Amino acid sequence: MSRENEKFDAGSDQSPLDHEKGSVPYVVAADEDNRYHFDTHDLDRVQRRLKQRHVQMIAIAGTIGTGLFLGSGSALAGAGPLGALIAYALLGTVAYASLCSVGEMTCHAPVSGTFPHFAARWVDPAFGFAVGWAQAITVPVEITAAQILITFWDHNDKHAPIYTAVLCVCVCAINIFGVRWFGESEFVFSIIKLILITGLILVGLVIDLGGGPDHHRLGFQFWRNPGPLAPAGLVPSRLPLDRFLGIVSVFVQAAFSFQGMELVAIAASETESPRRNISKAVRRVFYRIVIFYILGILITGMLVPYDDPHLLHGNGTATESPYVIAITRSSIKVLPSIVNAGIFTSAFSAGNSFLFCSSRILYGLALRGQAPKFFAKCTKSGLPLVAVLFCSCFSFLAFMNVSSGSANVFNWFVSLSTIAGFFTWASLNLTFLRFCKYRGFKVQGLDRTKLIYYSKLQPWLAIWGLFWTCLFILINGFEVFFNWSTSLFLTSYINVPLFFLLYFGWKIFKRTKFWRAKDMDFVTGIPSLEETEIPEVPPTTLGGKIFEILF
Repeated sequence: MSRENEKFDAGSDQSPLDHEKGSVPYVVAADEDNRYHFDTHDLDRVQRRLKQRHVQMIAIAGTIGTGLFLGSGSALAGAGPLGALIAYALLGTVAYASLCSVGEMTCHAPVSGTFPHFAARWVDPAFGFAVGWAQAITVPVEITAAQILITFWDHNDKHAPIYTAVLCVCVCAINIFGVRWFGESEFVFSIIKLILITGLILVGLVIDLGGGPDHHRLGFQFWRNPGPLAPAGLVPSRLPLDRFLGIVSVFVQAAFSFQGMELVAIAASETESPRRNISKAVRRVFYRIVIFYILGILITGMLVPYDDPHLLHGNGTATESPYVIAITRSSIKVLPSIVNAGIFTSAFSAGNSFLFCSSRILYGLALRGQAPKFFAKCTKSGLPLVAVLFCSCFSFLAFMNVSSGSANVFNWFVSLSTIAGFFTWASLNLTFLRFCKYRGFKVQGLDRTKLIYYSKLQPWLAIWGLFWTCLFILINGFEVFFNWSTSLFLTSYINVPLFFLLYFGWKIFKRTKFWRAKDMDFVTGIPSLEETEIPEVPPTTLGGKIFEILF
């Protein structure tokens, strides 16, 4: 029996000739050279059911959640309008750098597992193992956030377990129904989120210019009083340093707003024409960051002063959103409930996306022998059901909010998931540097400019992203050294020893080594353009042409 068929027998009833990637059979010849760890690992049994509209909408708004809608209020309270703008702009550049890195690698190899696989294939198998097993904690974050948002209408704490259970079941059910259901649900949720954030920015601008019922023009008055920068309150005797620490203190919150953009790359193995569609998505994400995040945080800082008591004592619902505070003070009725409903769907959608993300990463690890093989089992429709069910179990960690208080649990999860996200971003940029400029492609004489997507700003983007993510990992919990809190210290830094425990544990157990540049495998198991790309049909109607420009 060949190694290809042997691999298929381990996790599927299909033969290699039965499996389709796009419109042609996906057949990969195994490389018999033993120096490669990867030979038949990319015989994916998932199917390409996500269409262009799904991928583009997921890229534009797939992971926009409470981090943007509510986190902007926390950032404003912690750093002031200018400080929050600086923090979000800096994190936006780091997020963009990381997405450009993973986008280029994905356009070369649109396979299951994406960035953990890339890390294992072009850096060190142990590195990919550590990166891949750190992705499960983001699902309960958004479940907890969604449950908190329901308290805007129902203040009875006894109902929290019921709402949490319903949310967990719904998120899990959408993913269990399959990638097509996931794609359609995220398409609808993304439209809602785009309408909401666009509407909030426009309403905020109208209110700021005096267009509300009270006709009070705000302008930049809150930048003058109480001021553009908020002190952190850690070293009050040295105000400039305290204000700088205020900016640093909101880095985690700002990062939580951006993390998850790499979802579009994780969906590559289940996307029609992945190279073309992911290339489009990555190219357009810069405008998404500028319009929705940077412009949004600028408007936020014009609506509410950073010392507003509603910001400082928020309860996790829309009442702590700067937009809702400004809307309420402008005597605009009904809108706060509509905004809370929109933010609720955003939190639910983000949880849905993160469950998809973690299950596909687990599936990719199983294909490559870095997780138990039964996680690679797929249904006839291409759903990695066992991986989805296992990752769904982590959503029930959200029940911790019943005993420990929703707000505390949410903050714990935010910190844990954000630091895990920093490790992900660092791995993306480090892997890309090994992939292209200084190793890999360059040593083997390959030309990355011939890829469907490549960035002219590389490798400087990857260097920029790697530097800042490593720095963020070190300083994210700096406040604990001014006012000691054991729980804050653990949530801020527990991921650091955990990551290295995973890395060195796998490295010692499997005796892995860093790949030498000449031994990196850029061919085996990677589908060709003919195998993945469906011929593009140009739109003929006006609506189709507009859709093509936007998405």
